Amino acid sequence: MTVVIPTLAADSALLDCLGSLDAQIHRDFEVVIVDNSGRGLARQAARDFNAVILENSGNAGFGAAINQGLRASRAPFLATLNDDVVAAPRWLAVLLAAIESRPDAGMCASEVRLMGEDHLDSAGMLICRDGSSKQRGRGQPPSAFPNGEEVLLPSASAALYRRAMLDEIGGFDEDFFLYCEDTDLGLRGRWAGWKCLYVPGAIVEHRYSHTAGRASRLKAYYVERNRLFVLVKNFPASSLALAPFAEFARYAWHVVFALRGRGAASEFHREGHSALLLLWYVVKAHAAALLAFRALWRKRRAIRRKARISPREFLALLRAHSISPREVAAL
Repeated sequence: MTVVIPTLAADSALLDCLGSLDAQIHRDFEVVIVDNSGRGLARQAARDFNAVILENSGNAGFGAAINQGLRASRAPFLATLNDDVVAAPRWLAVLLAAIESRPDAGMCASEVRLMGEDHLDSAGMLICRDGSSKQRGRGQPPSAFPNGEEVLLPSASAALYRRAMLDEIGGFDEDFFLYCEDTDLGLRGRWAGWKCLYVPGAIVEHRYSHTAGRASRLKAYYVERNRLFVLVKNFPASSLALAPFAEFARYAWHVVFALRGRGAASEFHREGHSALLLLWYVVKAHAAALLAFRALWRKRRAIRRKARISPREFLALLRAHSISPREVAAL
C-alpha cells in the first residue's frame, strides 16, 4: 500500500500527520509526500520520517500531486491523505480489511471527524442536482453512521483506492487543480461499475480547510467552476437539462442563509469579502466552464465509452445519495 500526501505549507500539521502514520498498526506501506510548495519545504520538515518526497517547482494542484504518487508506486492500493489530517492507529488496517473483503469495491471512505470534536466532517460524499458535492453526515455524531455501507464516493482527504480502478479510469483529472476532483474521480469510478464503501472505525481527524481557508476567494472560484466540470463530464443528459433549476435554487438559498448569518456565503462575507466579489466568481466560473466545454464533452464521451452501467442506473445512484440545494447552501 502507498499513502500519498500532497502538501503546500509543509508545516506542523504535516508533522502531526506523519507522526500518526508512524503509529499505524498496519506496517506494510510506504509514504509518498508530494511537495507543491516550490521551496522544498517538505524535505526540511519531514527529514526525520521515512518518506519518499517528490518536489514540484510550484503548486501543481491536488489531483496532479496524487497522480504523481500513483506513478511512483506499484502498490495495489493507494491511500490519499490531506496534510492536515491525523489518522488513528487502526486507520489503514480497517480500510484494507474492508476493501479486501469486497472485490467489487474500488474506493473506501473513512470516518473523517472534525479535529478535536466528536462530530463528523464526512462519512462519504453526497451530490446535488447541480453538481455540487457535500460531506455526508457533516456536523453529526459518528454514532449516527454506525454501519459499514455503500456510499456514493469518498472524500479524498482520507480515502483508499484500488489501483485497478485508478488505472482503468485514468486517475485524477488534473484540470480541476483544486476541489471536487475527488467527486469527479468517484463518479467516473461509479460509471465504470465500481462500488464505494463507508468504513466506520477507519478514523481520522481533519483540520477542515487548513491550507486554503474555509471560505477563501480561491475556494469560492474553484468549487463553483469545478462543480460545473463535474456536471458536464458525469451527469446524464436528463440531469443536465434540470441542473440550472437546482443551481438557481441553491443561489436563492445562499442569499436566504447569508441574511441569517449562516452558510458558506455568510462565511465568505465574514472573512471580509463582498457579495459582489462572490457574484464575480460565479460569473467567472461559468465563463471558464464554457471555454472548457469542448474538452469536457470529449472527456464525457470517453467516460461513456468505458461505462459498465446505464445512464438510468447512474441516475438512480445520484438520487440515492443526493443532497438538496437548500442543504448545500446551509453547510
